[in-house]
Parts: sequence; C-alpha cells; structure tokens
Amino acid sequence: MSSPEVIRPEEAPPLPGAPTVVTPAVRPALPTLKSPWVALLLSLVMPGLGQVYNGQIARALTFFVAFSGSIYLIAEGHPLPSAIFLPFVIFANMIDAYRSATVINARGIRPAEEEDEMESPWWGGALAAMGIVLLLNNLGWLRLAALARYWPLLLIAAGLLLLRRAVQRKNGNGPAF
Repeated sequence: MSSPEVIRPEEAPPLPGAPTVVTPAVRPALPTLKSPWVALLLSLVMPGLGQVYNGQIARALTFFVAFSGSIYLIAEGHPLPSAIFLPFVIFANMIDAYRSATVINARGIRPAEEEDEMESPWWGGALAAMGIVLLLNNLGWLRLAALARYWPLLLIAAGLLLLRRAVQRKNGNGPAF
C-alpha cells in the first residue's frame, strides 16, 4: 500500500482565479537631507553646532576653538585683533554650515564608513595648530600676549596669498596653495 503524496501549501500550484501574492521590493532608505537654514541657525546659536548637525566634527571643533579663543583673548585684554576675529569666525561659521548642508544635499548622503571629502585634512591641521599654540602658551614657552602686536602680519599673509591666487587664476594656472 502506498501512502498518499503530501503537497505542501508553498509547493501547490495557484488555484485558478486566486489572487497572486506579490512581495514588495525592498527599497533602500532615502538619505536624510540637511536643511541649510537649520544649519545656519544652529551655527548662530553656537559656533560649530551647524557643523555637528551636518556631521562634520573636525570643522565644528575648529570653529568652536576659534570662537572660544577669540573670547579668551578679548577677556585677557587684547581686544583689537580678537574683536576683529570674533565676528569673522561667527559669520564664516554660519556660511560654512549653510554651504556644507547645501553640498551634502546636492550629492546625497554617503554611508558613514566612507570618508567625507568635505572633512579636509586642513581642518584637523588647523585644530592641531591651535592646540599646539595654546599648549606652548600654557607651558610658558610662548607668550601670546607678547605676540599681540604682530597680529597685522596675519592680514599681510592673507592678502599676499589672495593676491597670488588671483594672479595664478588670471594666468590660467589655477589656484595653488
């Protein structure tokens, strides 16, 4: 005697007229877009906060240290260069946060394991340089108060750099650092 053949439900052919079940295709999650205006307003509240919102921690730390350093130097009695740097840091921070959010939205958000091109090594280098200068000041090897009269040298260097880049662009060589 043979046993009757058992057909499992998933192996059974569909019945005529029965609806076919279609499993939906799995869609990848859409990237979270960054609002440039939220980034700008967060940067207005606290320099670096807009960069944190954009996921740019090195930039955030750089702007926060520059902001804090400017306030520290104003409190220490060096208002002239610091009072000029403070609004520059605040406005540069707000513009950077807005532009970064716009660029992030234009290219889409990549997975976290990929390196972000917008986090240039220059941001980390700037943060390290500020830390080294402050450490040397704290150890007594460098006296920032004595260097305060030479702050216009930064303006001269920045002007020469901008002039050099403009001449190179005019000659067709492109910007060089």
